[in-house]
Amino acid sequence: MLGFDEAAFVKKIASTVSLRPQIEELVESLTARGFRNLYLIGAGGTYAAMWPYEHLATRHSTLPVKSVIAAELLLTGDANLGADSVAIFTSVSGTTDDSLRAIEYCKERGVYTIGFTGYPESPLAEAVDIALISEPKAWPFDMQMLLFMTRLFSVRGEFTGYEKFADEFAAIPEILVEVSRQAEPVAEAFASTHKDSDFHFLVGTGNLWGFTYLYSMCILEEMQWLRTTRVHGAEFFHGSLELIEKDTSLILFVGEDETRPLMDRVVNFSQKYSDDVNIFDTKDYPLTGISPEFRGLLAPLVLDTVMDRVSKHLEKERNHSLDLRRYYRVVEY
Repeated sequence: MLGFDEAAFVKKIASTVSLRPQIEELVESLTARGFRNLYLIGAGGTYAAMWPYEHLATRHSTLPVKSVIAAELLLTGDANLGADSVAIFTSVSGTTDDSLRAIEYCKERGVYTIGFTGYPESPLAEAVDIALISEPKAWPFDMQMLLFMTRLFSVRGEFTGYEKFADEFAAIPEILVEVSRQAEPVAEAFASTHKDSDFHFLVGTGNLWGFTYLYSMCILEEMQWLRTTRVHGAEFFHGSLELIEKDTSLILFVGEDETRPLMDRVVNFSQKYSDDVNIFDTKDYPLTGISPEFRGLLAPLVLDTVMDRVSKHLEKERNHSLDLRRYYRVVEY
């Protein structure tokens, strides 16, 4: 597979699921001390990557859970944020400035802060009340967030089958290697066909809406300098559909949660009016060992793995490094 180091990949993912005992201990301690609400705070990709877990909370729990843009929080505040709040931060490098300032803001208000990162001596790890450390550059944070949220809701009596889920989830490194292998020819074909496409229209719903936003902005725009638009599958029919033409490249992310019918509608419409519809559906991947009732939870993680293959092939076909930036962390802004 292009640009794929299987041993390093497995090591990184395994380091995240191995945090299970620490995550369970953390949830127990938080539950014992009590808290009123939970904030999922990020910037850019780490903000969008929190949306599936706000969505999960909406479906399963009466606990108020809110995803927040770090930089906006500093300016607007939040009337419900205080000493009886918990806030989670994630950062691959542990150096994201907006998140670091938001941690300081939260701690000034007595909020208990949790960090997931790959660097124990990073500013983020040192700033939060407790940091759970994976291998360096281990992305995404879905493993940690899935274990944390399902364990928390299980303790609250709002999620059934946590032990079964977590036991099955232990095999996720090998499962994702198989996803990568299956996605490789699909990714190669997409990149070859679209190496000269300069505009893509991305649509997702439910727990894939955050990933849709993330892949559009943080990968295609930031890392490939491609023009995109992104819209929620339910909102697609309230204006955005007017942009669809025969040669419009549509990238449709289809998952397995309750919102799948919304994407079915988008797929049906798109295939009528565009000749360039690209459907990435988690149902196409067997996820061996994962019970049917848990498959929907894994959709963001599965498609992150699939689209990482697409990104690698776009990098090659377009001769545009995924590490190249014009402005981000390059110039003052």
